[in-house]
Amino acid sequence: MRDEKYEAVIGLEVHCQLATDSKAFSPESASFGAEPNRHIDPVSLGHPGTLPVLNDRVVPFSVRMGLATHCAIAPRSELARKHYFYPDLPKGYQITQYDTPICAGGYLDLIDPEFPDVTPRRIGITRIHIEEDAGKSVHDLDVVDTLLDYNRCGVPLIEIVSEPDLRTPREAFLYLQKIRQIVRYLDICDGNMEEGSLRCDANVSIRRRGETRLGTKAEIKNVNSFRNVERAIAYEIRRQVEIVEGGGEIRQETRLWDAVKLETRSMRSKEFAHDYRYFPDPDLVPIVVGDALRQALEASLPELPEARSARYVEQLGLPAYDAQVLTEERPVADYFEALLTALPDAGEATGRAKAASNFVMSHVMRALNERGLEMAKFPIAPVRLAGLVRLRLSNSINSSAAHELFEAMLDAPDEAEALASARNLIQVSDTSALLPIVQDVLDEHPAEVALYLSGKQGLIGFFVGQVMKRYPGSPDPKAVRTIIAEQVASRNV
Repeated sequence: MRDEKYEAVIGLEVHCQLATDSKAFSPESASFGAEPNRHIDPVSLGHPGTLPVLNDRVVPFSVRMGLATHCAIAPRSELARKHYFYPDLPKGYQITQYDTPICAGGYLDLIDPEFPDVTPRRIGITRIHIEEDAGKSVHDLDVVDTLLDYNRCGVPLIEIVSEPDLRTPREAFLYLQKIRQIVRYLDICDGNMEEGSLRCDANVSIRRRGETRLGTKAEIKNVNSFRNVERAIAYEIRRQVEIVEGGGEIRQETRLWDAVKLETRSMRSKEFAHDYRYFPDPDLVPIVVGDALRQALEASLPELPEARSARYVEQLGLPAYDAQVLTEERPVADYFEALLTALPDAGEATGRAKAASNFVMSHVMRALNERGLEMAKFPIAPVRLAGLVRLRLSNSINSSAAHELFEAMLDAPDEAEALASARNLIQVSDTSALLPIVQDVLDEHPAEVALYLSGKQGLIGFFVGQVMKRYPGSPDPKAVRTIIAEQVASRNV
């Protein structure tokens, strides 16, 4: 096939909105969702005589991301002005970083969860730099005019620029997911693509397999979801292959992704760095990150997903799949560990960890999805769920009772054991309590007993069912089965 003659060369530029209360260079709110042009001030609108002041959370947040992605942290970097003249940029320039980014030379290792045993792909990170956001041009609310919303002007961002190391749309999808996971673990960005907190531009080119020279790239903008990143890149690769196979040449340009038509379309010719006339911003002093600050930020980093997942496998004995699911979101992993801490005396360590994992993956995560809840608002505290897990580990309740009790605990503050007792769900394994019922069942079904003794061992399920129906509670099926087998055997003597 003609597509097999080519390989794609893909680099992503990911913009993450930093989770600060105020904007990058002014005290105005950076929150999402206000009416148009409510979060504006003279600084973000570029009024004459105003001076920017760097938000004191921007540098620590940026350095944390750099450390988490193995970047070198610049001891001194500068903020620059990037000039371009669009209506949504009232100053006529964007404050960003150019030749001295705060972080550079890092990497991420990608593991495809569908192929966990394949060697991870290392994707280089060229740079991470600080910048401010522009406003938003709105084209679909007025039949004549373009409307402008300046609420986002000055909102703090970091831009994470990858090396052109990605080769497939799938790798780009996984890379973007990994970036989102890390910024959420670090609590520096909520990663919400629908609100624009995480945005991605993709640079895509193709070349014949075996070549090392980079082809002419197209930059795709306006990609607003993980799946659309994958779709847009796949479309762009096909488009470029068709052009080259038809004897044409790829133009360096910026293209928009149309999520309705599922295609990219030309927006404008691609600018070069000299078009922006970068120079250091004379109103802002250089950023200095000393050893003490860097070391303090490094010490404050949480255990990141890969390390946490590996620990779950190596120390807790969990399957790799469980470990990956549990560590996908930091609040879920924190909840799992709090649950495990509340189960110090519930069986051996590996069984305890697996039971806790099963409850979190099958019950907790399902309830979060069905009820649209964040973990912070989940109604069952880990210590309370531990009571339910303990009942299951001790075989005091069966799996269906565990499900019933979990659902009840979502809406009631009661402890698991109290609910189980009130609902008569505690499994009875006391032989003295079960034996009379078993004997009655066997006495009333002599024909079935004879068939069982003649070799039809499957009939034991019939006897178990009869006992379960008659006992006013929740007999332990295993105990019932054992008593039946013993009693039937005694009748064959």
